[in-house]
Amino acid sequence: MAELSRREILISGTALGALGALGITSPAQADALADGWTWPASGSVAGSGTGADPRWVWDDVADPLLASLFDRGVIPEVNRLLYDWNRNDQPLPAGLPDDLRAFIEQARRLPSWADQAKLDAASRFHALKGNYIVVLTIVGAGMLATAIPKEARAVYYSAGGADLKDRVAKTNVLAYAVRPQNAWGPGGTAVVEAVKTRLVHAAVRHLLKSSPWSGPIPISQEDMLVTWHTLATYSMRGMREWKVRISSAESTAYLHSLQLLAHMLGIRDEFIPATWDTSYTQSDIVLPRNMGPTSEGVELNGILRNMLAELTSPGSIDKPLVNAFARYLTGNQAADWNGIPREPLWDPVVKTAWPLLVQFREGLIGLPLVPAAAWLLDEMIKKWTTFYLTKGAQTKIVIPTGNRPS
Repeated sequence: MAELSRREILISGTALGALGALGITSPAQADALADGWTWPASGSVAGSGTGADPRWVWDDVADPLLASLFDRGVIPEVNRLLYDWNRNDQPLPAGLPDDLRAFIEQARRLPSWADQAKLDAASRFHALKGNYIVVLTIVGAGMLATAIPKEARAVYYSAGGADLKDRVAKTNVLAYAVRPQNAWGPGGTAVVEAVKTRLVHAAVRHLLKSSPWSGPIPISQEDMLVTWHTLATYSMRGMREWKVRISSAESTAYLHSLQLLAHMLGIRDEFIPATWDTSYTQSDIVLPRNMGPTSEGVELNGILRNMLAELTSPGSIDKPLVNAFARYLTGNQAADWNGIPREPLWDPVVKTAWPLLVQFREGLIGLPLVPAAAWLLDEMIKKWTTFYLTKGAQTKIVIPTGNRPS
């Protein structure tokens, strides 16, 4: 068989068939092939950089702050005070420690390169293509995350691993905060949820030192980039593969909103890709060397698939169809790492049905060509979205005070 070009492989298969094409064999082999940081900072939103390797960079502002807050025993009071701090334009509550107040006031400022016109366009894009974005950035990325060893283990051993429904609901608070019009402006909530998430990341880094976690400190800048790519690059590659109609302006605006999210979560500008092309290049570096199987990931993925199945009415969606959709979204290699069983009946059906549903919605084909299985999947996603939107209204992002209880 003639060797396929890299581009041909990347655009073949399902939304993340790209992962198999990225040369993923094992994390150890990937590390041997990519020892060091080879992505040029000239391709970042900063346009230049220090040459630092993001695997060995964390949050040098938030991390010492959270360690100090834990040492002083003030985290429960901080959570109480910040609980009703919800809007971007809302003043911080009285009584916060001075060092925390100073950090938040600095962290809540948008970077000088934030472009409101692009953010408005991104919001319109979310409204138009929201179904696809939810499938890829919430369901698909959630399944994919469990095939990222450091992320899977960090989730598993942190407090969120013991209650994955609550963990997913809190993750979706941020995911849905960035979608509305004026998400980052007065009256929006994206700034608040991003800053709170940055505090949570620093807390988890501090707390996991006293857990079964071993190895380098988790949630490094590269770990955050890996997660960012499972949202940004993965979603754009997926929509392109599904032939979703996206204008150049929409593509640029969507990327801009994701760049801003990365910055507000504490990723250095020198690591944030400036264009989709530089994003694809960086993704091809960081994803292969950070993916692989873990027992924790297999367990978490099984819980996620059970959650999807449970949200549907009896008989409308069964576990084999959920398994097939999860395999379709993540690709065979990641699905095998995640312990997702192959479904000989449903795997080929989903592979055919879902793209046809997208093409129908994009006006490319007629309704009779869309199989019933596609509409069952669509109903599953609607129920997942509705459930977590509802729960998200009652869920708040708070700083954890401990690790997984067990």
